[in-house]
Amino acid sequence: MKWAGRLLSAYGFALLAAVCFGVVVLLIGERRIGGFDSAVISAVQGWESPGLTKLMEGLTWFGRTGPISAFSVVVMVLLYFALGHRRELILFLAVMLGTSLLNKVLKGFFHRERPSLHRLAEETGYSFPSGHAMASFALFGVIAYLLWRHVRSGGGRLALAAVCALLTLAIGISRIYLGVHYPSDVIGGYLVSGIWLGLAIGFYERRSGNHKHRQGEKRS
Repeated sequence: MKWAGRLLSAYGFALLAAVCFGVVVLLIGERRIGGFDSAVISAVQGWESPGLTKLMEGLTWFGRTGPISAFSVVVMVLLYFALGHRRELILFLAVMLGTSLLNKVLKGFFHRERPSLHRLAEETGYSFPSGHAMASFALFGVIAYLLWRHVRSGGGRLALAAVCALLTLAIGISRIYLGVHYPSDVIGGYLVSGIWLGLAIGFYERRSGNHKHRQGEKRS
């Protein structure tokens, strides 16, 4: 069954993300990731220019709670009214709300302070994992998943994946560029959202598969 294969893939993705997240947490706890963080920060901030700073500020603005929430509402309206995807709407809500809650819990648990290097913006609160990275990965990840099956051409699917991946990556890089997050914060954020997204999709696939199976039994 196709849905069973997708179910295993979703849970497998969540498991892989969990293992990688555990490695990142271990490296941070043992202070063995500082060299990597410093090298990436130096490289990214070496691109600094007035025009690029404006772009990064725009990207990081979009990744804030308000704009992400507003964009999410637009997506939900399209799913519900334009495409008639009511079941998918529940998945979208679960992914976005769960991601927000996870970020608050994990930041309160890890208590990692933000970088004290060159700052182009100011932020409050703890650093790990990056809320912008988590929100962007969850948002564009679930959008890519929900739209993938409705895009028939290979080129269209490639464009969908590329746009979602590039926007997610760009928002994460903007946080490093502006000096408000370590690269490991961003990577950790992506991985946590990957865990949650994989689990949510796996559960959704299972329920959808069971629903189709019950419908098939009724018809027979």
